[in-house]
Amino acid sequence: MTYSIFDRRKFILTGVYGSMTLIPLLEWTCKSNPVPVQPPGTWIEQMVHYIDEGIPATIKGQITDPSNPQYGGSPDAYEIYNPHAPAGLIQSLTSVYISPSSSYYHDTTLIKPMILGIDYILRHQHTDGTIDLVTTNFHSTPDNGFIVELIALSYKLLLKDGQDETMELRTKLKSFLIKAGDALTVGGIHTPNHRWVVSMALARLNELFPNEKYVKRINQWLYEKIDIDADGQYNERSTSVYDPLTNRWLITIATLMNKPELYEPVRRNLDMTQYLIHPNGDLVTEMSKRQDQYSSAPSTPYIFAYHHMAIQFNEEKYKVMAAWIKSKYGVRAFAGYLPYFLEYEKFLPEPISDKLPLDKYEKYFEKSKLVRWRDGNTDATLVAQNSNLFSMHHEGIILQAVRCATAFFGKGQFIGDRLEKTNDGYMIHQKLEGPYFQPYAVDSLPADGDWDKMPREKRPQSEVQYMEYTLNVHQVEQGFKLNFSLKGTEGVPVAIELSFKNNGEELIN
Repeated sequence: MTYSIFDRRKFILTGVYGSMTLIPLLEWTCKSNPVPVQPPGTWIEQMVHYIDEGIPATIKGQITDPSNPQYGGSPDAYEIYNPHAPAGLIQSLTSVYISPSSSYYHDTTLIKPMILGIDYILRHQHTDGTIDLVTTNFHSTPDNGFIVELIALSYKLLLKDGQDETMELRTKLKSFLIKAGDALTVGGIHTPNHRWVVSMALARLNELFPNEKYVKRINQWLYEKIDIDADGQYNERSTSVYDPLTNRWLITIATLMNKPELYEPVRRNLDMTQYLIHPNGDLVTEMSKRQDQYSSAPSTPYIFAYHHMAIQFNEEKYKVMAAWIKSKYGVRAFAGYLPYFLEYEKFLPEPISDKLPLDKYEKYFEKSKLVRWRDGNTDATLVAQNSNLFSMHHEGIILQAVRCATAFFGKGQFIGDRLEKTNDGYMIHQKLEGPYFQPYAVDSLPADGDWDKMPREKRPQSEVQYMEYTLNVHQVEQGFKLNFSLKGTEGVPVAIELSFKNNGEELIN
């Protein structure tokens, strides 16, 4: 059976006897969205300009009616009030208040909104020093870490700025931070990255208010070692959320606690990430274990780490990556990172080149069970332990997923359990069993005949059916060939699905 797709989708798909070849028509042209014209000035001055633009809306969103229970608070994107939003307000207003190029430089009208924000946070800080993330976590030490990062950095920048007008604000910020520190030194965590947000927050507190208990707790978490594998991927594999956050936190701990060994996992992750960016700038997210799996997300969260490590190690590959992200999205896209750039006061010169250092490669990440190909404006991904077996991008056309499933005992989704390199490409494999079950052993029967007391795993099996999937993928001229092989029980219906993003359509074989 053969499929052909022309018109806007511009792929040729041919398939015979379980094999298909995916070839983008390379003569098709796509107009990409141009990066907006940047305002004049350095990176920092441009970021300040964009933060300035958002200040009126930020202030307008704050509740200023003293009779309102949310007085001083700001809503998040879901119109929910919590301490995180006013902490963000404080950081944004601080970054322009201390910046000479800002139209709000030392503008005292910014101080009242910041005081209202910290008063709101203090009212919602529990007696144990924690705060709530009201969508999921309560009395949450890790969420304290997220807020302490914002508040501590704001305090540091305001303290260095040294204006008498911010004395009351700084006193209130310090009150929150000291109380939060008590919680951070004893509280627990949920996920691998929580260890590093807590440690980062304690490092910031120790810089401002040195205390041996902060250092002791940081070392307790660091004794567990950084959760990075041989490929350069952190445990949660969250390329668009927790990987870039972890990089920033480890950089902070390394810098503030004089632990240069923590730069090494950051380097390894940044080196891997170079291979996990589509030509349009989006990140590969298929292998994530967190909420960003399968999402379309830009590579902008990596701007700070690439920039910082370029300066720290004077490495051209990091300089080029930082320059490429800037050229791809424009400064507005990462202006929110302004406070972190202001903290270090070391900036790269304007980039000479906006070309990616890696635009043609074939890279096999054995630990991650992932293969990445790129050739100019075409890239592809093969991944095991995932129902999205294969994806392919070509300019503006996105084949979001190739999936395979059968009607085999309700568990027939092809999710390869292993990925191996072959002579001419790569192979993903999975084997399933579908047994039937015999009568329960008489001497083990429950007296009341309760089915739930007779677990299936203790019953003898019979008529065991099998289904074995194999997908072989290799690169051909201007495309890729996918060869599906299924064997085992006969007569099982099979579907191969090709899912296109945006203007595409799903085709089922």
